[in-house]
Amino acid sequence: MSGTTPKQLTREHALAVLIVLSAINFVNYIDRYVLAAVLESVRLDFGLGDADAGLLGLMFMVVYMVASPFTGWLGDRSTRKYLVAGGVALWSLATVGSGYADSYAELMVMRALVGIGEAGYATVAPAMIADLFAPQKRGRMLAYFYLAIPMGSALGYVLGGSVAGNWQTLVGPELLDWLGLAEAADPGWRLAFLLAGAPGLLFAIAAMALPEPIRGGMDGDAGKGEAGLDSPLLAIKRLFRSPGWRATTGGMILMTFTLGGLAFWMPTFFQRAHGMDAGEAGTVFGGVTVVAGLIATLVGGWLGDRAFAQGQGGYLRVSGWGLLLGAPVVLGMGLIGVRTPVLVLTFVAEFFLFLNTGPLNAALVGCVPANLRASSIAVNVLMIHALGDAVSPYLIGAVSEGIGPGIAGGVFGATAEIAGLRLALMATAVPLALGGLWLLRGAAALDRNPRGLAACD
Repeated sequence: MSGTTPKQLTREHALAVLIVLSAINFVNYIDRYVLAAVLESVRLDFGLGDADAGLLGLMFMVVYMVASPFTGWLGDRSTRKYLVAGGVALWSLATVGSGYADSYAELMVMRALVGIGEAGYATVAPAMIADLFAPQKRGRMLAYFYLAIPMGSALGYVLGGSVAGNWQTLVGPELLDWLGLAEAADPGWRLAFLLAGAPGLLFAIAAMALPEPIRGGMDGDAGKGEAGLDSPLLAIKRLFRSPGWRATTGGMILMTFTLGGLAFWMPTFFQRAHGMDAGEAGTVFGGVTVVAGLIATLVGGWLGDRAFAQGQGGYLRVSGWGLLLGAPVVLGMGLIGVRTPVLVLTFVAEFFLFLNTGPLNAALVGCVPANLRASSIAVNVLMIHALGDAVSPYLIGAVSEGIGPGIAGGVFGATAEIAGLRLALMATAVPLALGGLWLLRGAAALDRNPRGLAACD
């Protein structure tokens, strides 16, 4: 396989690759969340129930999770920029194709293809960034890359909602006819998919021109690939032999459980417990997420690199304290009944959750051999979603519904709907606290181990 040598890959080349990959990640999250913004329009256009509409989101997540280990294994054994380009092209075409879907079944297929395309990209891009920069800088560089999570997600909501709701003022009859949507019952949500997917096709071409970093080129002897990892089963076994990988993945599962549950239920919580309407709740929570996410991701990357320079468990230590400090904030966020303090606590809680993005992903790529980094990300993706945010929205809803009638009228709220959801959200502080303790335990073990983050049982 071809690769640009470390001498050829100048600092300018490295920064250029980082910028392109980060821009692609930004488009990635726009495409991922534009469906949520137009879901009600899609549901009405196809005559769907809530359950069938929800399956569109589940289809993406399941395919994304299942495909990730395979694309990660391929990414460790092929020229990664081609996998990036192919993944971006696939999910962008599928997003555009969603705008032309004639049936619910066709839209389901398109969302499945988006999942495959994003799995091909998301598993290898962080590994490429790890090979561009020295270990002491990876937390910050990955933080820049993952700024796309709060920014792209928010723009996906804004773009989808704005286009779907105002398409008559944005597109004339001639353009609508040229796009082949003149006969569509509701062109708005279809235009949103077209606008979200088109930029990715240009980025797919740009990805083809990227220099391919050499694996482990910035790690010296520590970056040499490890033999005997030819089969996916052997690669997975090697991951679980890494104390750093086990500690990082366990902490991320618990963090993702809470983060996914809050992302799903907080707008509803603001409506039930604090009297907001749907538009206000979505706007407020989205704004808090963007600002807190941006600040926390940058701060976390900087703190993680500083802590790693002082000890091999530094990345996990920063993240562990972040989760521990966030746990009581989540408790207060659910318990307090006054709107302004709750918004402040929501901001603080989101800050402590997003603080971990750079450090934990830097640990994921730093705890395994260079020829296993994409697989490290891929299997981690499968586990944190399957055991985290794929199940937490349902469990929070089930707890809310089950306990609400028994505690209504007390300190948690006047109605079963308010009281149950309030207590269910407060319960998500428990996995945060457990995740923080797990990460701190892992950090201490890495500090004691002579091989540190790269240790292997």
